[in-house]
Amino acid sequence: MSEQDVREEVQGEVEDTKKEDDEYEKVCFICRRPESATGKMIELPNHISVCKDCMQKSFDAMSSGQIDYSQLMNMPGVQVFNMADMEQQVPKRQKLKKKKEGEEKKPLVDIKNLPVPHKIKASLDEYVVGQEYAKKAMSVAVYNHYKRVATDTMDDIEIEKSNMLMIGPTGSGKTYLVKTLARLLDVPLAITDATSLTEAGYIGDDIESVVSKLLAAADNDVEKAEQGIIFIDEIDKIAKKKNTNQRDVSGESVQQGMLKLLEGSDVEVPVGANSKNAMVPLTTVNTRNILFICGGAFPDLENIIKERLTKQSSIGFGADLKDKYDKDKTILSRVTTEDLRNFGMIPEFLGRLPIVFTLQGLNEEMLVKILKEPKNAILKQYQKLLAIDEVKLDFTDEALSAIAKKAMERDTGARALRAIIEDFMLDIMYEIPKDDSIGQVTITEAYIKNTGGPIITLRGQEVPRIENAV
Repeated sequence: MSEQDVREEVQGEVEDTKKEDDEYEKVCFICRRPESATGKMIELPNHISVCKDCMQKSFDAMSSGQIDYSQLMNMPGVQVFNMADMEQQVPKRQKLKKKKEGEEKKPLVDIKNLPVPHKIKASLDEYVVGQEYAKKAMSVAVYNHYKRVATDTMDDIEIEKSNMLMIGPTGSGKTYLVKTLARLLDVPLAITDATSLTEAGYIGDDIESVVSKLLAAADNDVEKAEQGIIFIDEIDKIAKKKNTNQRDVSGESVQQGMLKLLEGSDVEVPVGANSKNAMVPLTTVNTRNILFICGGAFPDLENIIKERLTKQSSIGFGADLKDKYDKDKTILSRVTTEDLRNFGMIPEFLGRLPIVFTLQGLNEEMLVKILKEPKNAILKQYQKLLAIDEVKLDFTDEALSAIAKKAMERDTGARALRAIIEDFMLDIMYEIPKDDSIGQVTITEAYIKNTGGPIITLRGQEVPRIENAV
């Protein structure tokens, strides 16, 4: 490498460092506080920054002590550290974005360009099959929330937050709805689950870690994070435990700790870590304009609803039969706050989630639509994979029905579809690239049921021939 190349490389590294310094805040090497909290930093060699408070405390400790530090170099067994060994290695994910001076706080979503509810729902329809009521409720709640953010300081009328609670069986599309929504609005989204959350002081994630994940999703930009969306999945796992013999560190206490987050308050969160105990910088995030969406399967909630409904008229000629609601597929839609309280959610927590809606379990017809209708449907993904090998992939209607029936038996919702297709597509994806003469593969019902094979059509051949194995 020539001297000119070395000089250009060094110059490039210096420019990258300068650009990073302009974009991110400096963090104190000792107390880990950012520059916005401590004021101007004192620069030491090897990119080490120390705040004035820590530097003053260091001088005070040295001057007030009885040890002559100048004699330390001559003492046997005492090793004095080298400043070069203390080079500060702060990962980019632990650095905070700087706020530009004089720049006004702007809403992340422009109210003039904010899509109206029916357009938000139409966009969700392209990706999510069914769940009409859930999509409508989410569209209206999100629209109202970002109108609230945009009109924050316009007048004295304060609009309440539109936090949501989604209830639905596993595989019904709760997480997928939220992911699609955040992608459409182009706002920071943090998806976390409540199973790892514990009361402060116990092993597990602190409650504030959900906000820390949103900050990371916003590239450590606090203002951007304060207008994002947090989706807390498995919220039913923090229900109050029935067994009162042991301390409930991940149940009711977590619900109580989340109250301030849902309502809106300033919380101190670690940057780039889940725990405040780690040696990482801390920053303050206001959750007032963060939209919280909670979701959970709430197993056995149907039994609580059935019990309440059958109690209403259990004696006399007008009494309901005990098994009247056993085959009711829409039983979850009858849920009330009383049912959720009986499940183990505290009333203060439910009061901060004003919008409650349910998602229905998927039937066979919906599963067939999920296979072929959405923009990124599973079948379209496999058709694209084989199209790269110049092979056309088709499925008969009977084959799709057979896949849906198998998925219904597994009772894990839309997640079962991928597992079933992966199973029978394995041999096809393995064998097809071997033979360049194959032009089309048609998946049949017999192949799904393991009683036959797919239909293989060779290139230039109009009439397909059936083979028992690919």
